[in-house]
Amino acid sequence: MQTAFLGDVVLTTPLLAALAETDGPLDVVTTPAAAPLLETHSAVRRVIPYDKRGADRGWHGFAALARQLRAERYDLAYLPHRSFRSAALALAARIPRRIGFRDGWRWLYTDSRPRPAGGHEVDRLLALGGQPRATTPTRRPTLGLTAADREAADRWLAATSITTPFAALAPGSIWGSKRWPQYTELARRLAGQGAVVLVGGREDEALALELLAVVPAVVSACGALTLRQSAALIGRAAVLVTNDSAPLHFAQAVGTPTVAIFGSTVPAFGFGPRGPRDQVVGVDGLSCRPCSAHGPARCPLGHHACMQTLSVEDVLRAIERTGALHRRS
Repeated sequence: MQTAFLGDVVLTTPLLAALAETDGPLDVVTTPAAAPLLETHSAVRRVIPYDKRGADRGWHGFAALARQLRAERYDLAYLPHRSFRSAALALAARIPRRIGFRDGWRWLYTDSRPRPAGGHEVDRLLALGGQPRATTPTRRPTLGLTAADREAADRWLAATSITTPFAALAPGSIWGSKRWPQYTELARRLAGQGAVVLVGGREDEALALELLAVVPAVVSACGALTLRQSAALIGRAAVLVTNDSAPLHFAQAVGTPTVAIFGSTVPAFGFGPRGPRDQVVGVDGLSCRPCSAHGPARCPLGHHACMQTLSVEDVLRAIERTGALHRRS
């Protein structure tokens, strides 16, 4: 059961893959938004959407899903998300073994396992499956992209007359304090060297339009593709520049070099990129950073220094270190 944000769902795929190696493909309860990311994954047998804030909201939706899960007679549930609702759902479904982290709702679990204090979130989640970190090979997230997903991305590139290689920018985030405000200037600088594509969902369209009004040479794919098609498009990019948000994890799954911009959060939380060419950019030495686990909607102190003082030159140098600009020349 993983009903957290899209990025968290992507980071859970190594755990799914590890469990499937011994137990076969799993059924996964997740949000309707994340369901398409898992429905074609080789480690997943079936996706069970739980629209906890929509159609399945409240007690009636909870009880209906509990009855549905109970009818399947599952032997075991893994609960990586620190969610009371998920833990209670597994109990209500009468699943005899319920494995969760000790810092969650341990009185609702039958097995409580310690969450590793440090390391990457992928490795911490693997520990839930009982795999000691010292003996666990490094695993990266994966997505079950189909040939149709890749073809859709390629058709979009052809329709917009973009030839690879190109730079992809993901300026959005649901958390306002995670948004770097200099994407427009970065896009202007990069557009002088080659094609630039904005990636994101429908919720990022307004942000993209603001940027396009200043830099019309840039092309936006925000809201134009499905989640998996967007991941396939990121896979075609020479480099992705992104905030600490879901596109970062999509890039990790498809192997695209990533420049990750961290402001109100820090990579030490375990959600940064870790590919051989990936780069992290942030302002060190601020006593107010990090300010929260997720990043608030706006800077609590009003100055947003963690992002405002991060220059375009800092990000351009990080892109240079990936080697992507050399490959684009």
